[in-house]
Amino acid sequence: MIGPDYVRAMARYNAWQNASLYGAADSLDDAARQAERGAFFGSIEATLNHILWGDRMWMNRLAGTQRPAGTISESRRLTPDWAALRIERDRTDAEIAAWAAAIDAPSLEGDITWFSGAAGREVTKPRWLLTVHMFNHQTHHRGQVHAMLTAAGTKPGDTDLFLMPEV
Repeated sequence: MIGPDYVRAMARYNAWQNASLYGAADSLDDAARQAERGAFFGSIEATLNHILWGDRMWMNRLAGTQRPAGTISESRRLTPDWAALRIERDRTDAEIAAWAAAIDAPSLEGDITWFSGAAGREVTKPRWLLTVHMFNHQTHHRGQVHAMLTAAGTKPGDTDLFLMPEV
């Protein structure tokens, strides 16, 4: 089982990595961010939208925040304007950080039951495992964005967890 220190470290890592990716993506124009690049969600911008949608969906389940609109397939169009997407990403990262700062060990215990659109059925899993999953999901898709940004000619910063700046 994980503890509050893990959650806080991963929330910091999430914000650090998002700042890096969005900063690199800022150097591209809208056409480059929206270009089909063969990734699961297609483009840099669509994948960043999906990550935001996923974070909001998991925060809804873990912390009771507002559920995002749409389905997984619609998540690529959550926020179609680049400036608005950046604002919403920063807002969601602040929500994740605040949740992580307040979490205690008992908050990671017990199960969560929900209807999974991805699985097409009701699912019950341990809260601590779903917390790990949220951070793993972010990392997985950020890796795709990192590759697309590199292929587009821009270079995000380091991704190694041990290189994360101290607070």
